[in-house]
Amino acid sequence: MISLLKKTAMQYSFDCFALDSSSTDDALKVVTLAWGHIEGTILYLFSNHKKGSYNQISNLGWIVIVMGAEVATEFDNSNVLCINKLEELLVTICHLNRKAVGNNVVTVGYIMKPSREEDFAKRGALPISPTPNGLIFLPLTFGLPLLSQLKHVDMVLHKATDEIVSVELSDSAESSSKITYTTGMQELQRYLESHSDFFVIDPINKIYPLLDRLKIQEILLGLEDINAGGNHTIRGPHFLKVNDFNEPDLILGLSEAKLSLPSIVKPQIACGVADAHSMAIVFRVEDFKDLRVPLPAVVQEYVNHSSTLFKIYVLGEKVFYAVKKSTPNVDILVQLSEMNGLGPLLFDSLKSLPTSSEDPSADSNHFDLALVTDAANWLARKLDLTIFGFDVVVQEGTGDHVIVDVNYLPSFKEVPNDICIPAFWDAIKMKFESRQGK
Repeated sequence: MISLLKKTAMQYSFDCFALDSSSTDDALKVVTLAWGHIEGTILYLFSNHKKGSYNQISNLGWIVIVMGAEVATEFDNSNVLCINKLEELLVTICHLNRKAVGNNVVTVGYIMKPSREEDFAKRGALPISPTPNGLIFLPLTFGLPLLSQLKHVDMVLHKATDEIVSVELSDSAESSSKITYTTGMQELQRYLESHSDFFVIDPINKIYPLLDRLKIQEILLGLEDINAGGNHTIRGPHFLKVNDFNEPDLILGLSEAKLSLPSIVKPQIACGVADAHSMAIVFRVEDFKDLRVPLPAVVQEYVNHSSTLFKIYVLGEKVFYAVKKSTPNVDILVQLSEMNGLGPLLFDSLKSLPTSSEDPSADSNHFDLALVTDAANWLARKLDLTIFGFDVVVQEGTGDHVIVDVNYLPSFKEVPNDICIPAFWDAIKMKFESRQGK
C-alpha cells in the first residue's frame, strides 16, 4: 500500500511520507519537520486493521481516512472518514478539495489509459487541487462503481480510443462504423445516453470520423473552401481506398486518384486496434501483391517534404505547433528500398517510422501558420471537437500544406508545459461555460 501511495503522490504532486510511530506527539513532530508551518488541512490515511488513535490524530485538526472500514459509526469524530478501497482515496480528496473551495470550482472526471494519464499528470496537466481557472481533475476508474464517481464530477474528458476492443467498418457512407468498447466504457456510454444533460468534452460519437482514415480523407476534401486567394494551398493527400491488393484495375484506380509511386499504404482503421499503425511505403505495383497491411486500406500520396513534419495542436481557440524530424524524401527512400531488395518498406508508425538524419528545418521558413490556423478552425467546426491535433507537411516545389493525419486528444508534449497546459485548462473551462450558457 505504501509503495502505491508514494507512486500516486509523485504522479499528482502530493507531499507524502510514512509515519512509523503511532504516537500522536511523534507524528506531529515528523510532519512539522517535513512541512513546517502548514496553512490548510493534513490528511492521514490509516489501515483499519491498525486499531488505535484515530480520535487522537483527528483532534490535531487532521482529517483521518480509515481504509477498510465499512461504516463511519465506529468512530465518534466528524474528522474521520471511511473508504473500502485505496482506489477511493482520490475521489475522497477531490470531494474534500471541492468542499473547501466551494461551488465555483468545476470537477473534470477523465478516462484514459494509465500510461497516458501518467504522462499528463506528471506534467501537471491533471491536478486534483484547483487550477488558476477553477478546475479539479479526478481520474475515473472502472475498478469502482462508475455512478458513485460521476456524482462528484461536472463533466467528463475521455480518450475513448484507449478503450476500444474492436472496430467494424461500415461499407456505407451514411452509416457509422460499429465500435465495441471495454465493459467500463460501455457503462459510461449507457449513463450518458440516459443523462443527456451530462456534459462531455468531447461527445464520444464526435471522434468516430477520426477512427476511419477514409472518412478523414473525404472530410479534408472540403479544405478547398478556405484556399481562395492565398499564396499557399492546404489540402489532404490524394488517396484511394483498396479492398484487395490484387484488384485487376488497381493501376487504373491509382492513376485516376492522381497517385504515383512511391505511395504510403495505411489501414483504413486509424486507431484502437492492434494493426492500426502497420503501414508500408510501396515503390512498385508488384509490391502490392501479398502486402502485409490490414485491409481495407488507404493508399495515400507520398509527399516530398524535406524530412520536416509540423505537429499542430488545437486547444479550444488556441493553435500551437511543433517541428519534428520526419520520413526522408523519395530519393532516400528508394535507397532504403534497394537495401531491402527493392521490396516495400514495412513499419509501425508508432515505433519504427523511417526518419531522416537531416535537421528538420529545411522547409520551416515556408510554413504558413495563418493558413494552418484557418484550417484548424475549419476542422474544429467541421468535426465539432475542442481538443485535437493534426500533422502537416509542406510539399517541396509547390509549397502545398498537406494534412497527413488527424487525431483526438494528443499529448501536445512537444509544446512547453507552461504554454500548452494553461491553454488545455482554458479550452476545457470555456467549452463548459459555453454549454452552461445555452
